[in-house]
Amino acid sequence: MEKKHRLSRSADFQRVYRQGKSVAGRYAVLYYFERPGAGGDETRLGLSVSRKVGAAVVRNQVKRTLKETFRSLRERVAPGYDYVIIARPGLAEFIEKSSFSEVAEMMNELFRRANLIQEAE
Repeated sequence: MEKKHRLSRSADFQRVYRQGKSVAGRYAVLYYFERPGAGGDETRLGLSVSRKVGAAVVRNQVKRTLKETFRSLRERVAPGYDYVIIARPGLAEFIEKSSFSEVAEMMNELFRRANLIQEAE
């Protein structure tokens, strides 16, 4: 994921948490915040995967999977937003036993519930 498409500063995460809205699912929580004056289609993603999800290897695997899933959805999500996805403890097991399409459908459902995705025609 390119650097301009990532959230990395703590202040950016805090702004999304405090001023944004959220949608919760079984395995993840999506926070989103529309950036005022966001030019073009700059969409930024931040991930938060705590130690409750698993050891470092597991957390990194979860982050890689979430980034790849978001990359596949990027064309359809609303531009000009900052997104933060917080992994819940059962997500690692869900990713391990599920196919990529099932993980993508889980994330797609989060964005759909927040009305941030254009449906494929």
